[in-house]
Order: sequence, then structure tokens, then C-alpha cells
Amino acid sequence: MPEEPSVKKVAVFEGEARIGSIVSGMQEIRLKPEDFSSPIALQMAISRIYEAVIKAFEQGMQRKYVAEVRFTDSLGNPVVFAIDLGEATPPFSKDKVKARITVELYEEEED
Repeated sequence: MPEEPSVKKVAVFEGEARIGSIVSGMQEIRLKPEDFSSPIALQMAISRIYEAVIKAFEQGMQRKYVAEVRFTDSLGNPVVFAIDLGEATPPFSKDKVKARITVELYEEEED
């Protein structure tokens, strides 16, 4: 029986990326909208941040480079995500660069 060709859909978006550095371990620090819902929630968030900073200092400070990528999806929604670029200085002359985002949709083959 011949195999059916795999069906896939590809979408390409254009956006931009901001290149920067973070201290390793700090990526665990996140503020969520509910952290600002009350003074107690904010205090708990600050405590979480404090613990993450102390842990990062204890483990040693290592710098990592990241790209914050921004683009607008097909429905007009802003999309933001990060890419870990590693510990070496990225080969870009500017801290803002263009980004091309390729999304490929496909079904996994069943065994």
C-alpha cells in the first residue's frame, strides 16, 4: 500500500529581536499579573525573587546571552519569546536585529 504524502502547513513571520545578557539562574525570576493583585501577593513575589537572587549568587555568576524575539501573529496578537544564545558573545554588531520565525504544522506519523 503506498504511503500518503505528509501534509504540512508552513507560516513565516517577520519580527525583530533584542540581544542582551542575563545572569544564569535569573531566568527563574518571573512576575505574573496575580503578583500585583494585593500587597501580600507582591510581598510574596518579592520574596521569591530574593530567594532566586541569593541562589544565583551561591551558584556563581555566569553570563548568558539571550534574544528577546517579538512579532505579530496572523490574528494581530503580539508574540514574545526568548532564545538562549549561549555564553559566547553573539556575532551581531547591534543589539536589535531582524528575526524570521518559521512555524511548521504537521501530524506525527502513527506506528
